[in-house]
Amino acid sequence: MDALPPLHIAMFPWFAIGHLTPYLHLSNKLAIRVPRVDGLPHNAETTSDVPFSLFTLIATAMDQTEKQVEVFLRELNPKIVFFDFQYWLPNLTKKLGIKSLQYLIWNPISSAYIGNIPRKSQGKDLTEFDLMKPPAGFPDSCIKFHSHELRFLASTRKLEFGGVLLHDRVDIGTRLSDAVGFKGCREIDGLYADYLETVFGKPVLLSGPLLPEPTKTTLEEKWVSWLNGFKHGSVIFCTYGSEGPLEQNQFQELLLGLELTGFPFLAALKPPNGFDSVEDALPEGFNERLKGKGIVYGSWIQQQLILEHPSVGCFITHCGAASITEGLVNTCQLVLLPRIGSDHIMNARMMSRKLNVGVEIEKGEEDGLFTKETVCKAVKIVMDDKNEVGRELQ
Repeated sequence: MDALPPLHIAMFPWFAIGHLTPYLHLSNKLAIRVPRVDGLPHNAETTSDVPFSLFTLIATAMDQTEKQVEVFLRELNPKIVFFDFQYWLPNLTKKLGIKSLQYLIWNPISSAYIGNIPRKSQGKDLTEFDLMKPPAGFPDSCIKFHSHELRFLASTRKLEFGGVLLHDRVDIGTRLSDAVGFKGCREIDGLYADYLETVFGKPVLLSGPLLPEPTKTTLEEKWVSWLNGFKHGSVIFCTYGSEGPLEQNQFQELLLGLELTGFPFLAALKPPNGFDSVEDALPEGFNERLKGKGIVYGSWIQQQLILEHPSVGCFITHCGAASITEGLVNTCQLVLLPRIGSDHIMNARMMSRKLNVGVEIEKGEEDGLFTKETVCKAVKIVMDDKNEVGRELQ
């Protein structure tokens, strides 16, 4: 029996959120099905559905959509396809007469410093010693790594996603694509984009920072009421990203450091590893000592609107590109606490050592741990207009 031809459905709802949202949900159900992969939980479709150890199976599932993607592209016949980790896609688009653009959501400095192509494809053999110095022609000298960061960066060279080295996924896609784009702006990233254009031998484009559109929603009343109780620029807002929770000891050191500053604070954090809630992991007697002057919140929060509130004077960030940008466009001072991720580390160095717009929290050279004292020290620097560094940042 012949297989049924693929069904191509177009949707055009009324321009109202109440109509658009159900159409979107229905479209998701009718769209590409995530293939069944042994070991991947039922209905797991994104990395947020699984622990990090199963990310590789998400990559395997993504790779198995290649035939479905080819069918869709033949039907739609677009001029250009944007992609990121799907290293096989440029060969597919080339076969169909379609251009491909690899769009990477990190800043180009990361690819310029640690990418295989600028380093002549040393790949998984790249060592900690190699990473201490930039590749030939790298246009900057501001990047210095700690020992624990070098160990991490070298270890990522051996990280496989779906049976393919993660760095190879990026670099094969780069080599085969017609152009490469980055989430960044020329004022900050132009130097590194120009360098990569010479290394890649193809156009390297910058999309701009892609800030969220000004929201038409308002900040929840509970946060407005609490923030309004403090003077202008006096509150610390601390977040640590949607992935990669802290270990309990670092979670507690961070909170104790915030307490030590004496400033009011709002910390939006995931429960540390091994805990179901932030309340269960708080330092002993923490809430009793603070009496509402400090809040630890374990759910999603309106970060953009919190940062816009005039009472917020300091933003402690894990240094993801989106959070860094949201911090830069508001008046709060940046305290940088990078997660162990290549782009987070690079963002922190660039913001602190090249652009001088933030202060990094000091960590142990070998173990990468911070203390309540180093958290307090960094906050005090950026919040003190009598401090020379603080004045320069402000």
